[in-house]
Amino acid sequence: MGFESQDIVRLPNPRFTGPLAVEQALLARRSVRKFDGDALVLNEVAQILWAAQGITDSGAGNLRTRTAPSAGALYPLEVLLLAADVRDLPAGLYRYRAWAHALEAIASGDYRAALVKAASGQDWIAGAACVLALTAVYSRTTDKYGHRGERYVHMEVGHVAQNVYLQARALGLGTTIVGAFSDQAVQRVLHLQTDEAPLALLPLGRLP
Repeated sequence: MGFESQDIVRLPNPRFTGPLAVEQALLARRSVRKFDGDALVLNEVAQILWAAQGITDSGAGNLRTRTAPSAGALYPLEVLLLAADVRDLPAGLYRYRAWAHALEAIASGDYRAALVKAASGQDWIAGAACVLALTAVYSRTTDKYGHRGERYVHMEVGHVAQNVYLQARALGLGTTIVGAFSDQAVQRVLHLQTDEAPLALLPLGRLP
């Protein structure tokens, strides 16, 4: 049974302090492809989403800055969540709405097997409790900066991925950025619009 198109999941507020210093998170950062199989909790997922693209001030409009920098404050990136084993969150596909710190439900179900197939058969992805997908609407940036704007978009993916890596480590979670996949197949799995391109996947789970 699918979600209603307007289903919104309000997320727990992010925390701004934690037990792990940024220097310790940098020292411990690793690419992790094996998880212990335990479920994540909604607070952890909410914190990861905030680290990826959360709002960091109360300014109006585009003056609202985020956790990752963006050329011209244009924010071409979108974050989608494929939840499979997250407590208090039904399995399904969601889009993160940064300004509301909420998830918009897109479709119900466990999409890990479809994502493994789209990602060149990397079956370890199926062991993740959830997967973050980073996508881009290039025109948000290229309309202002022309062809060079594509480079800026790709830089921003790196900013967001590193935020996710460090926040995951601070929470006792692991992740790895995945770029090997069929764009067309991932577009279908994520129900993307024609002007939205998938750029990276970040499977997440507890450290073994």
